[in-house]
Amino acid sequence: MHDRFFESTRGRIVGALRERHAASAFDLAELFGLSPNAIRQQLVILERDGLIAGRSVRRGKTKPTVEYSLTPEADRYFPQRYDKMLNAVLREIRDAGGDDAVKAVFERIGRRSAERMKSAVIDLTTEKRMATVVSALKASGVTAELRAGEDGKLLLHEHACPYAAVVAENPEACGAIHTLLEHVVPGQSAQVESLATGGTECRFEISVDPSEKATVTAS
Repeated sequence: MHDRFFESTRGRIVGALRERHAASAFDLAELFGLSPNAIRQQLVILERDGLIAGRSVRRGKTKPTVEYSLTPEADRYFPQRYDKMLNAVLREIRDAGGDDAVKAVFERIGRRSAERMKSAVIDLTTEKRMATVVSALKASGVTAELRAGEDGKLLLHEHACPYAAVVAENPEACGAIHTLLEHVVPGQSAQVESLATGGTECRFEISVDPSEKATVTAS
């Protein structure tokens, strides 16, 4: 139900505020390539619906700027955390079958995700395949974006993960995204930073054939 919301401008604003924590109309206008007035129209609706709240802040010596951030009401657009229950289930699986059993669960999840998007990514370029992956991650509540890196590589950034508490106890959970990437872009991805090991984000580098022309923005 929320997939279409995140495809709208208001949904993109909600996603950006979850990633940035706070932003002004000018910040968001620059991010999305829209006019500040167009962004303000969406902010008015989001504030009316109780999803965001604004506050006046001073940035340096400039006059005060209104920055917006999400309210707790916006949580309904993101997956609810059943961390304790899931961790309890995974403990039972680990006790019964060992670490390999837990690993197998998430590998199967990754394979199923890849199978669902198989028809959508066939014959696509690496960039478009990864754009499909990013859309799927966002739909599941992961704050993700795709950007251009050095040497023609693509960078998949996961700034926030709703499953962080599960990963902390069960690092095998990261196997789902690894398996998904291995099926969508086989042999092309490598994780270079991880929230699970103390990083500020999960970041993957994806190698791209030089013959493919990238269009995403450089980071």
